[in-house]
Parts: sequence; structure tokens; C-alpha cells
Amino acid sequence: MSYLAKAKELYSMIDQGQIMDAFEKFYHNDIEMIEATGEVRKGKDYNREFETKFMSSIQEMHGGGTDRITANEEDKTTMVSSWMDVTFKDGNRVKMEEVAVQYWQDDLIIKERFYYNPGPMM
Repeated sequence: MSYLAKAKELYSMIDQGQIMDAFEKFYHNDIEMIEATGEVRKGKDYNREFETKFMSSIQEMHGGGTDRITANEEDKTTMVSSWMDVTFKDGNRVKMEEVAVQYWQDDLIIKERFYYNPGPMM
């Protein structure tokens, strides 16, 4: 299966609300996730905890989707533009847009870097 096909399957699962199932299926145990702020999270257990905490902070999901997916098969890299419109439990409603660059090792994502506007620095 091509890396493009893997990324499409990953984001199809996410778009269907199967976020944690997609995480378990496509992410390496040694995953390194890098936020736009530069924060680095290493390891599947740590990132699973982060994702679970993020998902539990959402009160209502108003929509979301994937705009574009592309791949460089030779470099084992995929790039995805996606968005979600959510209301958090604190009442704050946000439309988040991001680009994720994923680096694959065999069938799993070993590194993922996110690009988005993190908002004003406090």
C-alpha cells in the first residue's frame, strides 16, 4: 500500500470519529510529535495520553475534514491539510486549521510535525 493510501485511510478514520483507533493503527511506538510552538512529545504512550486529554476537553464537535493529502513516496513522507470546528468545555469555540507532515517508517508514522497559527504568545 502506498504512503498516500495509508494517509488517506488514516484521515478517513479520523473524519469518521475513529481518532484513537487511527492513532493505534498508524503510529509507531517511538512516535515524535512536534507542535507549531516547538513543543516535542516523544513516545506513543505519552502522545496517547495527550490525545485522550485533548479529546476529553471537547464539549461539541461542529465539523471537520481533510482539505488535501499528498505524498512523496520516495521520501516516505505525507502532508495533510485538515480542519476542525469545536467548542471546548470552557465554552470557547474554535475553528482549527493545520498542516501535518508525517514521516513514515515502514507502515507507521515515526515523526509528525504540525504547522498552524498557535495564536498570540502570552
